[in-house]
Amino acid sequence: MKNKSLSIKLLYTWFLCFAFIPLLLIVVTSFLSKDAVHLVKLPFTLNNYAVLFTPLFMKIFIRSLLISTITTLVCLLLAYPFSYILIKSKIKTHLLLMIMIPFWTSSLVRTYALLSLLKGNGILNTLLIKIHFITNPLNLLYTNFAVISGLVYSLFPFMVLPIFNNMERFDFKIMEAARDLGAGPLDIFFRVFLPNTKKGIISGCILVFLPAMTLFYIPNILGGARSFMIGNLIQSEFLEMSDWPQGSATSIGLILIVLIFVYFVRFRGKKQ
Repeated sequence: MKNKSLSIKLLYTWFLCFAFIPLLLIVVTSFLSKDAVHLVKLPFTLNNYAVLFTPLFMKIFIRSLLISTITTLVCLLLAYPFSYILIKSKIKTHLLLMIMIPFWTSSLVRTYALLSLLKGNGILNTLLIKIHFITNPLNLLYTNFAVISGLVYSLFPFMVLPIFNNMERFDFKIMEAARDLGAGPLDIFFRVFLPNTKKGIISGCILVFLPAMTLFYIPNILGGARSFMIGNLIQSEFLEMSDWPQGSATSIGLILIVLIFVYFVRFRGKKQ
């Protein structure tokens, strides 16, 4: 019992020092004014939050929302059948290892590796030209397509693992029973299999959507100025403009948006 009590105290101490206090500082900073010397100064103001309702911010937010949503859907469409194949495969341990191997290297390095694949004289364009599928190189780099490809490549495992774990606990004898009772393949999938794997889908969507909204180095490397997202805006406000109050306000706005998304996906989904 003493060890358990000590573990709980350490957990709360860690949460207080590295989560609550930094978040509280960000909240306070978001209500302060910019200062060229000390970064922030009084008086308190709401102007930082008023900026979040300007057309420019809304344009960046809508672009970030669309890219993150498309990334999540693509990951789901790829990960769901792949997870089913993993469950049925006799070498699922090896396939899982292949998914985990990219985590052994830096995601930044893996993102730069995509440059050699997507650039004008890269591997993909060279291959398509050699098989006479295209005559001129495709403009793939510095587009939303490149950003979505990079996000899917980096976040795909976060969708696979929750769905795989959920499917692994599913009793496939239920599907056999439904088949014996006369249910067709579509009925079995939509009324038996899909509802029982919904928790894995929800967890995977959350794990993919949240970082897709906040990652800034992938849009920077693969998208450039054309794919400027909220994560890039926050990075620019803190590091380039040295506007810590505005960067803090944007961060708080993003946190609120994410919390609303989690509420509707996680908690509203449980009521259905």
